[in-house]
Amino acid sequence: MDKQKNAIPRVVIIGGGFGGVQLAKKLKNAPVEVLLLDKHNYHTFQPLLYQVATGAIEGDSIGFPIRRIFNRQKNFTFHLAEVQKINTDTNTITANIGDIKYDYLVIATGANTNYFGNKELEHSTMPMKNIAEALNIRSLLLQNLEKALVTNDKAERDALLTFVIVGGGPTGVELAGAISELREFILCKDYPGLCNSDMKVFLVEGKSELLAAMSPQASIKAKKFLTDMDITIFNSVHVESYNGIILKIDDGTTINTRNVFWAAGVRGEVPDGMPEETVMKGGRLQTDEINRVKGFQNVFAIGDVSAVITEANPLGFPGVAQVALQQGKCLAKNITNIIKGKPTTPFKYTDLGTMATIGRNKAVADLHKLRFQGFFAWLLWMFVHLMSLAGFSNKAIVFFNWAINYLTRNSDNRLIIHYFKTDTMMTDPVAR
Repeated sequence: MDKQKNAIPRVVIIGGGFGGVQLAKKLKNAPVEVLLLDKHNYHTFQPLLYQVATGAIEGDSIGFPIRRIFNRQKNFTFHLAEVQKINTDTNTITANIGDIKYDYLVIATGANTNYFGNKELEHSTMPMKNIAEALNIRSLLLQNLEKALVTNDKAERDALLTFVIVGGGPTGVELAGAISELREFILCKDYPGLCNSDMKVFLVEGKSELLAAMSPQASIKAKKFLTDMDITIFNSVHVESYNGIILKIDDGTTINTRNVFWAAGVRGEVPDGMPEETVMKGGRLQTDEINRVKGFQNVFAIGDVSAVITEANPLGFPGVAQVALQQGKCLAKNITNIIKGKPTTPFKYTDLGTMATIGRNKAVADLHKLRFQGFFAWLLWMFVHLMSLAGFSNKAIVFFNWAINYLTRNSDNRLIIHYFKTDTMMTDPVAR
């Protein structure tokens, strides 16, 4: 069993995502010891994963070392660890580095890809929730372009050059747009034996519109942008199966493809040990208005793994970064107040707006009652995401990459660093 450094309460945070990092920062001057656990030693800026997957930027530029974020925070400690079980009866965590004691526990583990129980889709499609998975997509995409260039089998070439994105939310829309731009600006330059017309891009969405969480104006405009970019869109349909070769949609459509990227849903990452009655649909922990997990006094959950269920908010808050950031800030105040015996404050979410980029000079933005589409929305999207990156060096690198990509309509990041082997899917994502 580990020993606490001081007699002051220890707050253990599981997860170095937006919520976990924000909470730890805001506890800087609190009378607590902060211990952050994560299986990676870096924080990932997930909104730009699709650009890593399509070679627009390098993976390192959206990751930032957790230790460096907190190198001046004296009450903070980080351990590289994988949590195996939460033991709420003893206020301890079992991890691969040993048992860890807590006074207050905050679960900020985020979410992972949701395949809705379909093991075949889980095995055969490509997720994109972390840097390793984004690099896998980049390798597979580039490898299949190389294979298409040399194969003499037309059916095989067509399948290698057919890309299907499942999910019409911001991630799916942005990934589809980026792949279409790769086709428009890169394919013929890098692969002279291939033509733009050889490459097909499909977007499959279960709802009747794209970007369903945004305004009707944004949804309609995004669909027009994508259609103008020669992307075939299927709405109000669902993928039934995909065996690595043939994708079947429930309207009877079949698509021969070697590339299926899954962006259709997320599921909260709840560590083992939490009672079943606390876990809701979608793998989210039910919490009260101060993000305290149902049935506990000293266990909290924030971000994508949390569902704040109230009469005014029966479905919980959306799984976006702003919710996690605001919950982290609010919870830091409430934990401090609990320790000092002061009243707590219910969490209130302030919706700062939603944005999605479809491609060069094309984006949609909903900011309260304001609606923007096109070039201005694209500039706004770039500014917000650039300023949200951790670290000056990452901001500078991404800005430089964006500037070069915009001026040259090209990129230097299309490298196959690790060869992706499709027969090793469902294994260690780094090894595969």
